[in-house]
Amino acid sequence: MKARLGISPIAWWNDDLVELSDDVSLDECLRQVSLAGYSGVETGQRFPMNMDELGPILDRYGLSVCGGWFSGQLLEGDIEREKDRIRPQMDFFIAAGAPCIVYGETARTIQGQRDRPLATKPRLSEDEIRPYARRMTEFAEWCAGQGMPLSYHHHMGAVIETEPELDLLMRHSGSALPLLFDAGHMAFAGGEVMRVIDNHHARISHVHVKDIRRAVVDGLDRGHESFLDAVIKGAFTVPGDGSLDFEAIVKRLAGYGYEGWFVVEAEQDPVANPPLEMAQKGHAELVRVMAAAGYEVVR
Repeated sequence: MKARLGISPIAWWNDDLVELSDDVSLDECLRQVSLAGYSGVETGQRFPMNMDELGPILDRYGLSVCGGWFSGQLLEGDIEREKDRIRPQMDFFIAAGAPCIVYGETARTIQGQRDRPLATKPRLSEDEIRPYARRMTEFAEWCAGQGMPLSYHHHMGAVIETEPELDLLMRHSGSALPLLFDAGHMAFAGGEVMRVIDNHHARISHVHVKDIRRAVVDGLDRGHESFLDAVIKGAFTVPGDGSLDFEAIVKRLAGYGYEGWFVVEAEQDPVANPPLEMAQKGHAELVRVMAAAGYEVVR
């Protein structure tokens, strides 16, 4: 089985928290990504959204685009509007040869609001999730038909955060809606990460290898502290620096035949946790667990 290792630029630049951003150029960020050993990078707000400009920089460091976030609004918007909104990114990703667009539902989310405690996240009933899941399926079918599939990102602070919420979305959506599995977000939300893999492995098309610091997560006052407060406190980190057993997680994914990208995404204070050092630590741990799980890491 083959796997590819990528990383998100969120360790260098946090789009929601300017104070958690390193003072480096795009060129320097990608140089460090390559130096740490990765072959792919997800896009961020500081990336040019065209291959004429980005392509030569990626080529310089032997990197490819391995995904990137799209702030979806399908919960409260119609499909035609979302098609128009995603089209520029879709065209860019097709030109880049990216594996997918990471769909994050941002309607009603509190993930970027420092004044909204974790406990105030939006909640949907099953009757509300059912039609949303149907619209997501239709939208995913259209995106795949255009040549660029989605991968749905369950996320802290969003309408699909917890394991039961994800179970309902998967139950009421069709197989055309793939899943991005993020162990860090699921563990933070109180879910059983191995059970999520067991239940939804057939839908997993993209993997974020985000670790958590369990003591930080367990020590949060969710009635008063926000998702961004948790990030500032150091809730997230790279594999090998946190509390999750990524050898077991990767072996479970390998057992179900997952092949594709494993992308490090670990937003934290770049002063206390220098991005290059953390990227190297995460890469070393992933190389170790990939070998233990029987993966061949390819560039």
